[in-house]
Amino acid sequence: MNGYLSESNFMMVEEGFTSRDLLESTLVELCRTGDQQAFFVADLGDIVKKHLRFLKALPRVKPYFPVKCNSSGGVIRLLAELGAGFACANKTEIAEVQSIGVPADKIFYSSPCKQIAHIKYAASHGVQLMTFDNEVELSKVARSHPQARMLLGIAADSSPSAHPSMTFGATLKSCRRLLESAKEQDVEVVGISHVTLSATMEWAALLNRDCALSFHLGRHSLEPQLFAQAVAEAQLAFDMGTELGYRMHLLDIGGGFPGTEDTRAQFEEIAAVINSALDMYFPEGCGVEIIATPGRYYVTSAFTFAASITSKEDVPMEQPGSDGEEPGSKRSFVYHLSNGIYGTFSCVLFDGPCPKPLLHKKSCPEQILCSSSLRGPLGHAEDQITDDVELPELQDGDWLIFQDMGAYSIATSSLCGGCPQPHVTYAMSRLAWKALQLLQGKPPPAEDDHESACTPLSCGWEMVESLCVPPVFTPAGII
Repeated sequence: MNGYLSESNFMMVEEGFTSRDLLESTLVELCRTGDQQAFFVADLGDIVKKHLRFLKALPRVKPYFPVKCNSSGGVIRLLAELGAGFACANKTEIAEVQSIGVPADKIFYSSPCKQIAHIKYAASHGVQLMTFDNEVELSKVARSHPQARMLLGIAADSSPSAHPSMTFGATLKSCRRLLESAKEQDVEVVGISHVTLSATMEWAALLNRDCALSFHLGRHSLEPQLFAQAVAEAQLAFDMGTELGYRMHLLDIGGGFPGTEDTRAQFEEIAAVINSALDMYFPEGCGVEIIATPGRYYVTSAFTFAASITSKEDVPMEQPGSDGEEPGSKRSFVYHLSNGIYGTFSCVLFDGPCPKPLLHKKSCPEQILCSSSLRGPLGHAEDQITDDVELPELQDGDWLIFQDMGAYSIATSSLCGGCPQPHVTYAMSRLAWKALQLLQGKPPPAEDDHESACTPLSCGWEMVESLCVPPVFTPAGII
């Protein structure tokens, strides 16, 4: 093992024992003690499966995880153990990743808008790759980090759901001018990034050394053909950079991969389109390395969140009732939870609608469902998590469970006032731990034949043996 993750960092569970089982056992104890603090349960084995799936579907692509998507220690340690690189948006994220021993050549400063102090911090800690999409960012780095290797971000065509004011990236027409300006300021441009970004998306980013490309298509731009179009445009930018004397050798196909299965385009469908486009525009053997920045793909489905109801408001319905009901006979409820949009549910602001809540306690089949709204802790009228949820009448102290909460729910929660950082309980099945060891080319510890014979392979692990040679995710020319 690489030493980033050990068995002391998570709870080892037997295959078949789910994160929901662990969550239920935790809730039993909390209900007994009266503790109402919200918490996460994270299935690290789910992330291992996602990694294996990624390697199989995109064998030429090397993943770099955007830390801002989920900065929890267990996730960072596991992905480092798997060999992934990291896209960091500020010096805090750089420090966090380096604190566990990740080398600078697996980190890049991916934010298109950088503070000078953070640029200098990256320079002093060996992080060289950065992005720019305008003269101001270029000049800041030229003054503060002469050894930087820069990526020029070019804006892709905005999707209908992307807000124009939230889009980053230069136009393709201004690309040559910015590249020439970089030449004049003696800045080494190491890539061209093809970017479509909004505040609800991961930062566009890329990798290192002589030249690289990056684009980002975000959560709401999952049409596979958009990836193919971006690869084609990247090839044009490669040609432009080559004409100006830059050595182009690294392409970042960005992020925007789905983290759940309920999306219009499935991950494998997107991967097939990407592979076809890469074969056409950047065929194997052309000397170009391919990377990606999958964020929510890795972590969304791995995290389950539990929050308790701290208070409720009974709101009579004003409209006349149907079937002869008198006005005001129908009821709706507003429930305040122990965490809100200024904490874990900031994902509602950054990443889309709140997942439908599940009840911890079983409701009777004949129990009437009421129109319900969920709010954060009392004191913030604007802390609106979700509206128009159909729930039975609940009471203070009842718990709601939210699945698929791994993306953009942890990185920002520590920054928001009033809500403590929820505790995360990490779990991994013994089979997933063995798969991680096999992936690194290391045989797992010997066990008696009876236990081995009684441990069935679950869906997803059968591909481990074919991928047991550890991939090398560091571009050859980073430094």
